[in-house]
Amino acid sequence: MNKTGAIILAAGRGSRMKAKEFNKVTFMLGDKPMIMHIVHLLENLKIKPIVVVIGFAKASVKSLFDKNVLFAEQKKRLGTAHAALQGLKVISKDVRDIFILNGDDSAFYTKEILSKLWKEHKKNNNAITFLTIKVKTPFGLGRIIRNKKGEVIAIFEEKDASPKQRKIKEINPACYLFTRDFLNKYLSKTPKSRVTNEYYLVSLIALAINNNEKVEGIKGGNIVWRGVNTGDELKEAEKLYSKIKRNFTSSRKFE
Repeated sequence: MNKTGAIILAAGRGSRMKAKEFNKVTFMLGDKPMIMHIVHLLENLKIKPIVVVIGFAKASVKSLFDKNVLFAEQKKRLGTAHAALQGLKVISKDVRDIFILNGDDSAFYTKEILSKLWKEHKKNNNAITFLTIKVKTPFGLGRIIRNKKGEVIAIFEEKDASPKQRKIKEINPACYLFTRDFLNKYLSKTPKSRVTNEYYLVSLIALAINNNEKVEGIKGGNIVWRGVNTGDELKEAEKLYSKIKRNFTSSRKFE
């Protein structure tokens, strides 16, 4: 993945996790801190640089790394688009494409998933290539709206979706790959939410579509995925991780 970098968002307070001295991305998931799963995957894919955007309890995040990642600080928590903008400032100008992921929900991504996104992104000359997945219970998650050709035409959040749209199981887990040129042009143009006064990364999808930029949602199907915002969700992620590890160990016995 030549000239491809990554920004991992890890500045949030994690208030629902009741985190105080430690950022939630440092909480253990399986055999290592949550954020280390995606960092190790990106390193395995030879993606460089990797920028971690820090904020709340930043020392707890920085202490996990040596010199293998760069850091950008989001001093005011003004949303995911604002956080990504801080990360973009740290990435060298020669990087052409940039993954942007969350530090608290990326532990189950695989080399195959990110490689597929990158290959489709380059092959189709997309401005944005992002992952979509199907979940049994999509409550609270952004629904993917496609036209008859299968093209993504919108993402509707729960509060904005119609009753029919809320039945859609295909959602946006916030795993994105952008061209550097697109981010340079549009990242600072994301609108402020009237509800939270924050700037959200998902707004870039609508900006791209409205400006005839090429957007592609790659269907990941029913892959393992778990966002972690509460203690219960962390326990669920732990169970999923343990199950995957057991299955992997069992399969290795028959090789």
